[in-house]
Amino acid sequence: MPDSSEVLRLAAAIVFLAGAPPALAAATTDPAKDYPNKPIRLIVPFVPGAGTDITGRTIAAKLSERWGHQVVVDNRPGAAGAIGVEITAQATPDGYTICLISASHSVNSATNPKLSYDITRDLQAITQATSLFYVVYVNPAVPAKSVKELIAHAKANPGKLNYGSSGTGGLQHFAGEMFSYLAGVKLVHIPYKGGAAVIADALAGNIQVGFGTLLSTRAHMKAGRLRLLAVSTRERSPSAPELPTVAESGVPGYEVDQWYGLITSAKVPKAIVNKLAAAIAEALKSPDVAQRFSADGSTPVGTSPEQFSAHIKSEIAKWRKLVKDAGLVLH
Repeated sequence: MPDSSEVLRLAAAIVFLAGAPPALAAATTDPAKDYPNKPIRLIVPFVPGAGTDITGRTIAAKLSERWGHQVVVDNRPGAAGAIGVEITAQATPDGYTICLISASHSVNSATNPKLSYDITRDLQAITQATSLFYVVYVNPAVPAKSVKELIAHAKANPGKLNYGSSGTGGLQHFAGEMFSYLAGVKLVHIPYKGGAAVIADALAGNIQVGFGTLLSTRAHMKAGRLRLLAVSTRERSPSAPELPTVAESGVPGYEVDQWYGLITSAKVPKAIVNKLAAAIAEALKSPDVAQRFSADGSTPVGTSPEQFSAHIKSEIAKWRKLVKDAGLVLH
């Protein structure tokens, strides 16, 4: 039997809840019961029209339909996506500010000690939204029709093949560095201020190798202006089943996934986070969502908060290991 002190504590709790305002009593028992009851802000930390923006707006539209409350996309570009995450970390932790991040945020967290936040401590995962592969491509002047031939050509011409990226320290940069390290070749990194500039110089022959999305390269491949060799993810993609993976093409262990996912403040109640995760996962199952994402090679995912949290941590650890093992110096 409970002792007298336990009985008194239980009685006090009952009296408190009985006399509490209805809203407070509901919040005490289930903070997600009436969520959402007002518009939600979805921060996209990149410019309008980018892949993150398209993904964010697609998900926002589905959530708005489901809940009858507007999910408003708020583009907050800058500092390689860090500004939007910082705003999310500092927002009122009530579940009405969420943020779409990409795999580049795990690279940033692994390499930038000056970030104002710790993405695994100050933020919490909601769900991984999509998985997106890069294609490894070459200018047709490069005499390589497969990854193995590219590696052989690079070894025969050390330091003479350039690859472009959308900026130092981003995922495209690290896709190339991981390829160089695991394949035992030396590709020279040429950073640009965006992915469009990389494609333009690849078409012009100023760079010989690139790592880009299917959406940005497929039309040039069909026109014979770029040659696609492989996909960067662990398994072949339904969007381009004819392309082998880099790993199966002679570079075991190679895997680069340009995933997108959603996070929020670490202080948001878990019940609200779980409600968000379930709603987003349901939205991702819609055939029209899958069709829209497939245009650039994206595949809807939808994971639990725990699964996405573990994925973020494993990605950060992977990129930190590459920096250490390959002796990368970022400028």
